[in-house]
Amino acid sequence: MMFIDSHAHLNSDDYRTDLDEVLRRAKDAGVETIIVPGTTVETSLEAIALSEKYPNVYACVGIHPHDASKGSSDALEKIERMTEHEKVVAVGEIGLDYHYNFSPRDVQQEAFKKQIQIAIRRNLPIVVHTRESQDDTIAAVADAVKANPGWRMVESSVHIRVPTRRGVFHCFPGGPEEAHRLMELGFFVSYPGIVTFKNSPVIETLKSIGYDHILLETDSPYLAPVPLRGKRNEPANVVLIAQKIAEVFGASVEDVARAARFNTKKLFNIEPFDPPRIAYKLKNSIYLNITIRCNADCVFCDRKGEAIVKGHNLKIEKEPSAEEVLNAIGEPKNFEEIVFCGYGEPTIRLDVVKEVARWVKDKGGRVRLNTDGHGNVINHRNIVPELVGLIDSVSISLNSIDPSQYGELMRLDGEKYHNAMVEFARECVKQLPEVVMTVVGMDDIDIASAKEFVRKNIGADFRVRPYF
Repeated sequence: MMFIDSHAHLNSDDYRTDLDEVLRRAKDAGVETIIVPGTTVETSLEAIALSEKYPNVYACVGIHPHDASKGSSDALEKIERMTEHEKVVAVGEIGLDYHYNFSPRDVQQEAFKKQIQIAIRRNLPIVVHTRESQDDTIAAVADAVKANPGWRMVESSVHIRVPTRRGVFHCFPGGPEEAHRLMELGFFVSYPGIVTFKNSPVIETLKSIGYDHILLETDSPYLAPVPLRGKRNEPANVVLIAQKIAEVFGASVEDVARAARFNTKKLFNIEPFDPPRIAYKLKNSIYLNITIRCNADCVFCDRKGEAIVKGHNLKIEKEPSAEEVLNAIGEPKNFEEIVFCGYGEPTIRLDVVKEVARWVKDKGGRVRLNTDGHGNVINHRNIVPELVGLIDSVSISLNSIDPSQYGELMRLDGEKYHNAMVEFARECVKQLPEVVMTVVGMDDIDIASAKEFVRKNIGADFRVRPYF
């Protein structure tokens, strides 16, 4: 289990005498990488120096809003030249701070906008500070994204269904609506020790976006987490932050660390990335990624893009054999469920599903199938009787009760496949122990009507899946 501290001021005077010990404790705690932001020309140079000395340290360069008055043309030219360094991964820490107003607001705004332009020219992400200035800060980045839609886009982005990653709002103080707006613009949010504080207001925002859309940070030497409040913070304490976030979601610390680790590596382009997996663990279940083929091409699915689920890389280059899948599972009874769920339609490989499910059931395990409900069309027969005794639970993507909208969302013949999906679901309700129908929580989806349709016309349980 490895962690990344995405924001630690190791260039602070607080670490002048014992930085090597601080880094040793971080390594012992499982912190593999640390991102050090600059706040002035001088501290940006110090961040670069640290990145040159320590292989696991990377630098950001920028002028903090507190020091925006020092953001002369000459200073900004120096910042831009620094971005050419191979271990500079972002422009930051930049932004707006109306709490202290150490620099006049108009000066802050000008420095912020100019540094965003540096990032755009260099195709780098930004690390953003905002305090009592959320509206103006978000407006500034929104304007930049609108004027520069190619910022951070790569050739493969044409297939990526998640927003292009343009930066992170560190120690984000805003509410759920603001956080979702930032996600749409391609920004992560990150939280240091404030998530551990009693009655922390950021918990509700965190719950609304999910732990797989954040970065972990300590903001060392500031904002030490409970039970270390008031003490000097350091990167090793990122583990305490991950533990609290895992507690909030009822997830494992490993899940939180892995998802945030992937986000951080992708945002800052820190290699190597993890290889693809055919079996991946979430909470106490094993999920099986047996194909990335699908008869649909859903507008909300990232199958053709990066194919990532909570930090797990599912972009397999070849489909595994049944034997390879069995070897990847291990002991089925050690897990709550064995779930056929990747970035493809499992019933395309129905023989593998049945062989693996039979083995799991013989071993005393429980099996769930996540499907688009098109298995009968794909296999040219009613496959539900073949699942009896092998599948304990099936989750079917309803997506919409309107066949026309269904077809638009899944990019296929709506009438044909919607009817097939509904009939498949009804057959499953008749013959299988548990059936759940799901929709994606998108603005245009009538969730209330979908829930009522499932209750009256199918008789299954109902669940809403997050959009991204």
